[in-house]
Amino acid sequence: MFALERHWQRLTPVSAALLPLSWVFRALVWLRRVLYRTGLLRSISLPAPVIVVGNISVGGTGKTPLVIWLADFLRQAGYRPGIVTRGYRGLSPVWPVAVTAESSANLVGDEAVLLARRAGCPVMAGADRVESARGLIEQGCNVVVSDDGLQHYRLRRDIEIAVIDGARRFGNGLCLPAGPLREPVARLESVQLRVANGVPQAGELGMTLTASGFCNLAEPGLHAAPEQTPRQFTAQFGNTPVHAVAGIGNPERFFTTLRGLGLTVIPHPFPDHHAFQAGELEFGDKLPLILTEKDAVKCQHFATARCWVLAVDARPDARLGEQILQYLKEKSVGQEAA
Repeated sequence: MFALERHWQRLTPVSAALLPLSWVFRALVWLRRVLYRTGLLRSISLPAPVIVVGNISVGGTGKTPLVIWLADFLRQAGYRPGIVTRGYRGLSPVWPVAVTAESSANLVGDEAVLLARRAGCPVMAGADRVESARGLIEQGCNVVVSDDGLQHYRLRRDIEIAVIDGARRFGNGLCLPAGPLREPVARLESVQLRVANGVPQAGELGMTLTASGFCNLAEPGLHAAPEQTPRQFTAQFGNTPVHAVAGIGNPERFFTTLRGLGLTVIPHPFPDHHAFQAGELEFGDKLPLILTEKDAVKCQHFATARCWVLAVDARPDARLGEQILQYLKEKSVGQEAA
């Protein structure tokens, strides 16, 4: 999959050769959606509103930071949110599993641990999102936020939020494997809210990812915060180049963020959800090394003092929160009327 990504932004001989497989994939996606819409496959409703934050494309769009923001927003609005997530590549023998800040990324997946550390609410991981959501409701959560799962139709949802990469958009517009799409672009017509990570287009709300600070992996009490000017900030790293390590869906966005802070970046992209080993963070020098938050949860047990993690926060358009609260209010009124 990692090798195919360079063919997904335009039509190349490789993506053209994969078109027949793409048509088959698209037909299966259409059939599955029809089966759920007609009731031949059953969607299950839960006694709490469900908000799905997902995307129609493969690769990083900024979905997880938005989930973290949403959990905090709902909590401040008086709700008791909980998050369900797939636990991708987790090796736990039992699912679903409650995730804590101390959970092993090897067992429950890197995104699940990141959410547990940053979201400040209960997190359940497992492929069966219905059972995970039920576990959250049993814990007292009154709103379920699904990290990804836009295509997981078995869990009936009240609000769908599709996150779009504002720079890459939808690539060549083709479905897998010829392009990056899990579903055709037309799927966006049925979601309640579209959020573009970057400059929004018509019908979309904007969002930016803002660097909120650095934390040393070996010494968690040691922090470095971006200052008002790049020169002031880079002085904290000795004005030297830094190794930037990213095993995420869109590593270049991470590298661009660091460059925007005034750092000279030596990029090291890895496949999404890469299982890092200690030797992979050795580059033959003592220069500082900066990782993404998702990668840091897998590297903390062998990190050295030269390893830092950059925290980022989602900053969506204020109208996003307003519209979510309006949808939740309408859902509550509908339940009372019924």
